Amino acid sequence: MKIAILIYNGITMLDAIGPYEVLTQLPNAEVFFVAKNKEEIKSDTGFVHLNAKYDFDDVVEADILLIPGSSIAFVKVMKDKKTLDWIRKVNKTTQFTTSVCSGSLILAATGLLKGLKATSHWKPIDLLKNFGAIPVRERFVHEGKIITAAGVSAGIDMALYLVNEIAGEQRAKAIQLLIEYDPNPIHDSGNYTTCKPDIIEKAERQLSRNAKKDLSLFEAALNLKKIK
Repeated sequence: MKIAILIYNGITMLDAIGPYEVLTQLPNAEVFFVAKNKEEIKSDTGFVHLNAKYDFDDVVEADILLIPGSSIAFVKVMKDKKTLDWIRKVNKTTQFTTSVCSGSLILAATGLLKGLKATSHWKPIDLLKNFGAIPVRERFVHEGKIITAAGVSAGIDMALYLVNEIAGEQRAKAIQLLIEYDPNPIHDSGNYTTCKPDIIEKAERQLSRNAKKDLSLFEAALNLKKIK
């Protein structure tokens, strides 16, 4: 099973690596980290790098396509014609096309989410409306062959669900145990719909600080609602 994971500068690493840890356990899994160009890809924190060994010309089909999100870099990626064209091309060959976090906005920019329910990170989720998608605040959303996951850690849930769909409940349960995925957070603040307003405000301030690390992208983000 061929799995293509889009990577780009500014990516949130867990968006890609969380599902990767799950999906590599599928029978006959082959995973390809694919970038626009063969180069070193930097994370949104700047501390972690991935070596992109494959570019868009190398990988033109896949059984599963995964589009990770980012703190702010998605703003640039969702305007990149070559990336959007590649997603559309690969999507024609997939059994499942998936996204994590703000990766759904990149996917939405291709037009593939038009008329479909979809989710994203809690902060930019409403921007899905700009592309004709229907935003819903769920952990993940399955519409046809497209599955979108909410922010960051939701990608693990989405990937386990995908394994369940492809390889069955027993395989999914075994992988869940293999990665010892048994969430028990110390605070009950991980859901936007139930989180207290002061914590949401604090998280939003942190997101703003992260975005300002790249001022050009921050300025683009301020005008994101103008994107059609």
